[in-house]
This record gives sequence, structure tokens and C-alpha cells, in this order.
Amino acid sequence: MTLLSDPPSDPQAGRGYLDLLDEAGDLAPQQNTGAIQRLWASPFGAMFYDDAQAIARRMLEAWQHPIDWLGIPAGGVALDVGCGPGSITASLARAVGADGLALGVDVSEPMLARAVRVQAGAQAAFLRADAQRLPLRDDTVDAVISIAVLQLIPDPTAALREMARVLKPGGRIALMVPTAGSASRLWKLLPKAGARVFDDDEIADTLERHGLTSVRVKNFGTIQWVRAKRH
Repeated sequence: MTLLSDPPSDPQAGRGYLDLLDEAGDLAPQQNTGAIQRLWASPFGAMFYDDAQAIARRMLEAWQHPIDWLGIPAGGVALDVGCGPGSITASLARAVGADGLALGVDVSEPMLARAVRVQAGAQAAFLRADAQRLPLRDDTVDAVISIAVLQLIPDPTAALREMARVLKPGGRIALMVPTAGSASRLWKLLPKAGARVFDDDEIADTLERHGLTSVRVKNFGTIQWVRAKRH
């Protein structure tokens, strides 16, 4: 609770994760709608996404998440934004060690239900919260990771601003997003189905505007990794 910017007076954690969203009030998250969103919001989508990620990590270099590069200190706090079924959060939990904490944040109840059932442990905790308004205090996490999520968020710039805000000085961030390079301008004219792609420099430029440094970009076809540090 000490990490939260506004701890609830009546915590709702009966499903194994702390639910910080009020669907009928001011905390209702702004969300995209479309076929992709409907899939991820279903129990089948949570299972499919979990299995697809596991296969992709074994076969594709682009899906190898950079846990080692994040340099998470023993006993530190790591944040997985858009954690889905929690497999990345579990990797972060192993990295932080017995005295650390890995936090997974998502808006999808089916995704979080699967995360709690499959990945929950002493060092892993899950929050239902909006990435565009992270419920954490400034300068509270040692590392942030977000994989294949920003394209599903209505305001990815707000989400990036929030990730930069909660990152401690010296902390690192790693993001994976879809990109279409110069073709992204054409993509933006097409029906979205609840998702988008980014220009080659879009994510990096946004991180720099929010004070992050040592920004590095690496493309694997239509997948882009962006890494940065906060000094």
C-alpha cells in the first residue's frame, strides 16, 4: 500500500488482485473498442495470449524480453504495464528476489484472473488500474516493462508519461510496440479494430520529451523495442 498514491479506504481484493477502478465513477478507464479489445477482454483471449507469448518467446528474437538489461536491484520494485496473464510479471518477480516486488497492472478482469491463478506468488502482485493514470506515487519503481500494450491504449502518450513519472532516478524502461515505419501514416487511415501502430521515432521522441535519456530503438520487422533510462 505504501507505493499507492491514493490507497483505498476499503480495498477490493477478493479476486486475488487489488481492483482500483470504479466503472461508474471518475476512475472508469478510457478504453479503445474493437475486435481486438473484445478478444483480450474474454477468458479465451487471456488463455490464447498467454500461450501465444510463450511460443513467440521460444521462436522469435523480437519477443525476448530484456529482464537482464533492466538491471533490477535485489529487493527492488518492477512494474509490468499491461501485464495481461502475468507471465512477464512472474519473470520480474524472479528478478527482484525474495525481498522485492513485481507489480502487474491491467484493466482486463479475465487477464488478471488468469494471472492470479497461474502466476501469483509472494513477490508478484496484481492491480486492476488504468495505465493512463497509474495509481503509484512518483519515483517508486526501479524498472518498467510494457510488451505489446501501448497500441491498445487510447492515449499512449499519457501512459508513457505515467511510466516516466513513477520510475526512480536511475531506473530503466523497456517497451515493445508494433511499428509500420513510414507506412504507419497509411495504417492510421484504415479501420483500427481497437489497435494502432507507431511511427519509427514516435515512442522514442515521447520518452525524451518526458525526460528519459539514453533512448535506444531496435526494429525487428514490424516489431520495435525501445529502451531508455531516467537520470
